[in-house]
Amino acid sequence: MFNSLSDRLTATFKNLRGKGRLTEADVDATVREIRRALLDADVAVPVVREFTGKVRERALGAEVSAALNPSQQIVKIVNEELQEILGGETRRIRLAKNGPTIIMLAGLQGAGKTTLAGKLSKWLKAQGHSPMLVACDLQRPNAVTQLQVVGQRANVPVFAPHPGATSQELDHPAGDPVAVARAGVEEARQKLHDVVIVDTAGRLGVDADMMEQARQIRRAIVPNEVLFVIDSMIGQDAVNTALAFDEGVNFTGIVLSKLDGDARGGAALSVASVTGKPVMFASTGEGLDDFELFHPDRMASRILDMGDILTLIEQAEKAWDKDEAARMAKKFADQEDFTLEDFLAQMQQIRNMGSMKKMLMMMPGAQNIRQQLEQFDEREIDRVEAIVRSMTPHERLAPKIINGSRRARIARGSGVHVSEVNGLLERFAQAQKMMKKMAQGGMPGMPGMPGIPGAGGGARKNAKNAPKKKAKSGNPAKAAQERKEAEARRANAGKALPTGAAFGQPGGDFDPSQLNLPKGFDKFLGK
Repeated sequence: MFNSLSDRLTATFKNLRGKGRLTEADVDATVREIRRALLDADVAVPVVREFTGKVRERALGAEVSAALNPSQQIVKIVNEELQEILGGETRRIRLAKNGPTIIMLAGLQGAGKTTLAGKLSKWLKAQGHSPMLVACDLQRPNAVTQLQVVGQRANVPVFAPHPGATSQELDHPAGDPVAVARAGVEEARQKLHDVVIVDTAGRLGVDADMMEQARQIRRAIVPNEVLFVIDSMIGQDAVNTALAFDEGVNFTGIVLSKLDGDARGGAALSVASVTGKPVMFASTGEGLDDFELFHPDRMASRILDMGDILTLIEQAEKAWDKDEAARMAKKFADQEDFTLEDFLAQMQQIRNMGSMKKMLMMMPGAQNIRQQLEQFDEREIDRVEAIVRSMTPHERLAPKIINGSRRARIARGSGVHVSEVNGLLERFAQAQKMMKKMAQGGMPGMPGMPGIPGAGGGARKNAKNAPKKKAKSGNPAKAAQERKEAEARRANAGKALPTGAAFGQPGGDFDPSQLNLPKGFDKFLGK
């Protein structure tokens, strides 16, 4: 979504690197480029004017002039101001103290309210709540059916007493959305659902009747939250639409849908600033799991190509199997070989985290390799898994036995070319060596990376601290003299040892019978 804006801002900040002091002309040029980047991203003009004004004022102030690295200080200022226009702090749902928490969805038709209702319900269910969906969109054909399908996929009950309009009957239905909303809240209260999500009808534009209907539903159910769902690809018209809905239903929060699109993202930067209402959630894909809490600070970091490591960690914590991680840690500690079975298990763990592209784009500096990431084929993981699963259990544990005929069989079984099997085995061999080096004592060329505790990393350290042997001289005469001296030292050391010392005796003669040895063993003692 923010690729274009991120590229422009990153290029702007590159021009400031290496400058020990910024002049007023440097600041003006930077602010001018930021203004152009925001306008190109369809950010509303009043928001751009206010944003660049604050950045310029702070950039010319003491915090930049006194900074050790002025260019980094400018980036810090832009980051903080981006967080501010995105809402400042993360805003969460205000739950009701008594009775069910009522959430009403409003927005234009086609913004994705019905799908988002299912995403929000599944997200709330994962948080430990018991949500229920209420179908109040009786105008759009098959809207009720769509909500029922979405609810079934999310495994959440749907209250739909009226079928609404169908594709065969496009006339205005006889059902009353206000009555359905009121009955839905009562149904949730009786069945002990703690969250009710009311899906209302959208409108195509300035529709006074539909806005009045949404206003009546709001008065009837008195929701704890009214979420305005807006299409992130709407562009400059986002501000006018948001102001109209704010005046009509007085929404409390904003949900950005279709954030995975290729639009410029100006809506996200404009709506929160103009309306003063926070962005609470973001829909990042078509799947029901492509939904996340909106964090202004993390989004600002993404825009400035500083990454979003916290979100990446949260996704890993949700998807990663702790038992599997503990098993792998023990395997490293015991210095066991990394096998293709382990490799397959790690691949499945990564698959559970979601799209590989999305994860890699959360890394700092990902914009520099965006073209390579866009060309990455997600199905490559499927092909790798097919290759490994086409091997026998013994081949996965000992890949060195995989000869030419076995590789041809594996390629036929997985539907790939033999060269892909060869490439996978080569990459796995490199990964196996890397894992072994990490377990034994850290990676070469990576200072400060110790070995895994208990994994034999101390061998290299002890070898390093051991006294070094004296090098032999290159002079033949001197080398011969050194050999004589070494032989003399060994001879003197042998004479110094008392007889019988090897058996723990103080020296002198001893009687083998005193040792209580087996019969006939004394002949080995030379007595």
